[in-house]
Amino acid sequence: MASMASSTFFRSFIFLVLCLTVVAKKTYIVHMKHQDKPLSFETHRDWYSSSLQSLSATPSESILYSYDAAFNGFAASLDAEQAEALSKSDSVLGVFEDTVYDLHTTRTPQFLGLDSEFGLWAGHDTQQLEQASRDVIVGVLDTGVWPESKSFDDSGLPAVPSKWRGECESAPDFDPKLCNKKLIGARSFSKGYHMATGGGGIYKKGRQIESPRDKDGHGTHTASTAAGSHVGNASFLGYASGTARGMATHARVAAYKVCWETGCFGSDILAGMDRAIQDGVDVLSLSLGGGSGPYYRDTIAIGAFTAMEKGIFVSCSAGNSGPTKASLANVAPWIMTVGAGTLDRDFPAYAVLGNKIRYNGVSLYSGRGMGRKPVGLVYSKDNSSSNLCLTGSLDPALVRGKVVVCDRGTNARVEKGAVVRDAGGIGMILANTPVSGEELVADSHLLPAVAVGRKVGDLIRQYARSDPNPTATLVFGGTVLNVKPSPVVAAFSSRGPNMVTPQILKPDVIGPGVNILAAWSEAVGPTGLAKDTRKTMFNIMSGTSMSCPHISGLAALIKAAHLEWSPSAIKSALMTTAYTQDNTHSSLRDAADGSLSNPWAHGAGHVDPQKALSPGLVYDISTEEYITFLCSLGYTVDHVKTIVKRPNITCSRKFKDPGELNYPSFSVLFGDKRVVRYTRELTNVGPKRSTYRVAVNGPSTVGISVRPRALTFRTVGEKKRYTVTFVAKRGTSPMAKPEFGSIVWGNARNQVKSPVSFSWTSL
Repeated sequence: MASMASSTFFRSFIFLVLCLTVVAKKTYIVHMKHQDKPLSFETHRDWYSSSLQSLSATPSESILYSYDAAFNGFAASLDAEQAEALSKSDSVLGVFEDTVYDLHTTRTPQFLGLDSEFGLWAGHDTQQLEQASRDVIVGVLDTGVWPESKSFDDSGLPAVPSKWRGECESAPDFDPKLCNKKLIGARSFSKGYHMATGGGGIYKKGRQIESPRDKDGHGTHTASTAAGSHVGNASFLGYASGTARGMATHARVAAYKVCWETGCFGSDILAGMDRAIQDGVDVLSLSLGGGSGPYYRDTIAIGAFTAMEKGIFVSCSAGNSGPTKASLANVAPWIMTVGAGTLDRDFPAYAVLGNKIRYNGVSLYSGRGMGRKPVGLVYSKDNSSSNLCLTGSLDPALVRGKVVVCDRGTNARVEKGAVVRDAGGIGMILANTPVSGEELVADSHLLPAVAVGRKVGDLIRQYARSDPNPTATLVFGGTVLNVKPSPVVAAFSSRGPNMVTPQILKPDVIGPGVNILAAWSEAVGPTGLAKDTRKTMFNIMSGTSMSCPHISGLAALIKAAHLEWSPSAIKSALMTTAYTQDNTHSSLRDAADGSLSNPWAHGAGHVDPQKALSPGLVYDISTEEYITFLCSLGYTVDHVKTIVKRPNITCSRKFKDPGELNYPSFSVLFGDKRVVRYTRELTNVGPKRSTYRVAVNGPSTVGISVRPRALTFRTVGEKKRYTVTFVAKRGTSPMAKPEFGSIVWGNARNQVKSPVSFSWTSL
C-alpha cells in the first residue's frame, strides 16, 4: 500500500514537473552572428534549427520566426535553461526575452494647412508631385485593417507600384480580393502572441483568428489618418462632420497586424518590420511602444535602424504617460518621436448645477440626452472606489435616477459611464484630478456624460458634498471650430528628458492627437466596450497613437516631393520648420496646468507641412554617423552589432559625447563641466547662393556663442559646418532647474530653428 502510494506520488510529481517545465517556456529573441553560418547549411533558418536541436529536447518547430532584414537571428520557444545554454554559443550575440508593447491609444488637414493636398506645393509641378505620391507606400504596424472602409477606396489610383513585393493574406474573415490599389498589403504576425497566450510552449491558437482584419479599430484609425482617401459627409454620430481624409491621400497603405487582445509582442513587431522592409514600404508608422531601455534591447529601435539604413522613414508615438517627466518611449535618434497636441476644434458640453452655475466641459455623447429637468447629483464623500466609479463600487440605491460625479483615473473613462449606467444612474460628470489637470478628452459615452477639468471638478465635488439637495442637468453643444488657444500640448503626451540618451532631445515634434476623426472597424463599438453594440464607420480618438500617423503621412508627402532625401533629412525638415506659437500668437501652452510648454513636452514644436516642404537647410545623418553615435554610448561591440547588423564593427571611431551627433536639436548636459561645445553640419536644399545668419536665445545662466555667425551656400547640396559653445555661468547652482533656448539660422526666405535644453545635473 505504501509502495502504491509512493508510486502514485512519484507519478504525480513527475507530471507536475513536466507541466511546470512546459509552462516555463517563453519566447526568446536570439541574435546570431550572421556571417558564422557554415556553408553546409543552405539557409540561415536551417542553421538556426540545427543550433536548437543541439540543445536538449528542443525541436526545430520551436522556431517562431527567422528574421532576414530587420534583425540577424530568430525568435523561438525556449525554457530558461535552453536560453542560457544558447547564449553561451560563440555564434550567438545575445538572447533576450520577448517584450510586450502597448498601443498608444476631420479637420486635421485644414488645421495643418493641407486644404488641397497639392495646393501648398508652390513652385512645384503639381501633376508631377501627385504622380510621385502615388508611388509612396506607408506601412502601418498596428491592430490590422477594416478593408471595407471608404477611406481605402482606390478610385482614380493607377496600378500598384512595380517595386511592391508585398501581398494580402487570406484568412477565414479576410478575402485578399478586398485589397485594391489603395490598400495594397495586409499581413498578420501572431506567433509571439499565441506562444504567450496559448501556454505551455506547445503552439496553440488563441481566441483571435489569425487574420489581418481589425477587430479593435485602432489600426484602421491610424492607417486612414496617415494615408486615407477623401470621404465626403463623414462624421462620428453627427460630431465633426465634413470630409475625412488622411495626410497623404494618394499614397498607398500596407497594414501589418502585430497587436492582439493582450498587447503587441516584440517578436511579432520585429517580424512585421522585417516583412515590411522586404515588401518595399517607404514609411513605417508605429503607434505603439513600451518602457525605454538600451537600444540593443529595444525591438522597435533595432528594426527601425535597418529601415533607416534602407531609406525608410520611421515614425513612432512618444507614449501617453504625460505629464510625468522622463516618460517617453521610442527615443532612438533614427526614429521620429511624436508627441500630441490639440486641434482648433472642440465638442463642448455643460453641467448646469442647482445653484444656477454652468460649468464648461466636453462630450461626444450622441443619444437622446436627459432633458432640461434637474435631477439629483451624487458624489461619494469617502469611498475612493466609488469616487472612481470602479466596477461594482456604486450602490444602486444611492445613484438610481441621478447624475454621478466620477473621478478620472484607474479605469477607462468610458468604462466609468458604463458602471454608472449599470447601477441605474442616468448621467455622469467625469471630473479630472491633479494627475490629469485641465486636459479635456471627449468620449462617446453610453449615457449622457460631461468631462470637466480639475478646477471645475473640485467646484462640482464641493457643491455635491455641501449642498443638502444637489442637482444637475447635462447639456450638449455639438461641434465648435476655431477654438483658441490651439494647439495646446496634450497633458497625456509623454515628456522628456530622454533617459536612454540624455544628450538627444526628445520628443522631436508634436502633431494633432486629441479628438481625431478617422475610419473605424465595424467589428467593435466606438468605446471598445463589449456592451457597446453601436456600429460606426468613423470614430474620434485621442492619443499619441493619433499624432504619429499624421507625421507618417506628412513624411510620405515630403518624400514624394524630394525622392532623394534621406529619412534624417525629412525628419530635419519637419523639426526645423515646426512652430512654437499658438493661434493667439502666444507661446505654446501645456494642457496639464495651463503653463507655458517647453521642448521636453513639444520637442521642436508643432509640425508645419507647408514650411517643411522647403526648409532651406537640413541636418543630415549617415548610417556611419549613427554607428559612431552608438559606439559612444558605452555599449560593447556585440551590443552595437545587435543594432547595426554588420560583422566588421570595431568602434574604432567614437564621439567624445553622444550629443555630437548631427541632430536637429540640442540637449546640453553640463554635469561637472562648465563648457559644452558641439559642431553641426548643414546641407543646403534651398536656392543656390543663399546666406544664413544665426540668432541665439537662451537663459541668463548660459552664454551661447556660434562660429561662424553667417553661412553662405554657393550651390544646392553644399554642406557647411558651424560650432556652438555653451558656457554655464559661474555661480549657477548644480541643482538649478532645466532651462531652454534656441538656435536659428535665418534669411528672408527660411528660418531653420533648433530647440536647446540645458541641464546642470546628470539626468
